[in-house]
Order: sequence, then C-alpha cells, then structure tokens
Amino acid sequence: MNMKRKIIVAVTGASGAIYARLLMETLSRLEEQVAEAAVMLSANAARIWEYELEKAFSPPPPFRQYENDDFTAPFASGSSDWDTLVVCPCSMGTLGRIANGISDDLVTRAADVMLKERRTLILVPRETPCNLIHIENMRTITLAGGIICPANPSFYSKPRTAEETAMTVINRIVNLARFVHHPYRWGEK
Repeated sequence: MNMKRKIIVAVTGASGAIYARLLMETLSRLEEQVAEAAVMLSANAARIWEYELEKAFSPPPPFRQYENDDFTAPFASGSSDWDTLVVCPCSMGTLGRIANGISDDLVTRAADVMLKERRTLILVPRETPCNLIHIENMRTITLAGGIICPANPSFYSKPRTAEETAMTVINRIVNLARFVHHPYRWGEK
C-alpha cells in the first residue's frame, strides 16, 4: 500500500506554465495518494501563467493556495510533515536563492525546509542555455540532496501535441516524487 503524500507545488516566474498546470492536473487525478496538496505562485508566475495560458490562475482541487509571503504556512517549518516540494517551472533566480540558502519568500523557505529535513525537493528549471553560475547552483542543490529535473521533454513515446510533449516531463516529475503512476516506459508499445 502506498503512503499518502503531502505535496507542495511552487510555480515561479520561468516560462512553462503548461508544466505547472499539467503537474497539478496529474496530481489531482492521483488524489487517493495525496493527503494534502498546496500551491504557491511568485508574482511573476501569476503574470506568466495568465500570458501563456490565457487565463488567471485558479488552483484545482485538492490544492490549497498559499501566498508567497505567508511564512505561517505549515510547510515553512521543519516540524511539519510535508514531504515533497516541486518547483515547476523553477526560475534560475529562485534556483540560485535556494542554492545559497536565501529564504526570502515562502517558495525558498519551503525548499530550505525540504533540504534541511532531508525530504524530497525537485526543481524543474526550463532555462537554456545554462551559464556557469546556473550549473554551479544546480550542483550545489544536488549535493545538498535536491533533484534537478530540467524541463527537457522526451520523444520516444512519439508525442503528437505540445501537451503530450510536456507530459513527458510531468511523468518524470511524478515518478521522482514517488507517486504510483503508469506513464509510457521505454521499450513499451
């Protein structure tokens, strides 16, 4: 039997709102595996969401939205039992603040909690190309126990639409977050 997870999705100001939307929709379909779900958006994320998806953000059930300056959110403390944070998409600015221990908003504080408590932190950067600072920051997060999962789609499942292509990234994230999920696997027909 799979243990129910408490998961947070943080959406930052990088392009790629489709990834965040598909991730939350997928987790909503896995609701029997989710004890609680939270979402927070940076100010830039809300603007990019509206620009790219042509509608204002509204959290799907079972997600509860927290403001990015709400340090009273339960997962802002290591004494909580929230076990997974996915920052999707993750801007390089947010990634850099996490790598350097700068907890100046709820996204970066929650990431700091995940790292210090040795819980699951998955960062999904979409930026390309990467400069040396980006690479060193990703290295630092990896050494600290975080997972860097770039938003690089795969094509061996032969996706036909932009959404199917984006789902190849979401399937990786959901697997990394240890949810029971049955996406396409290499070698399957």
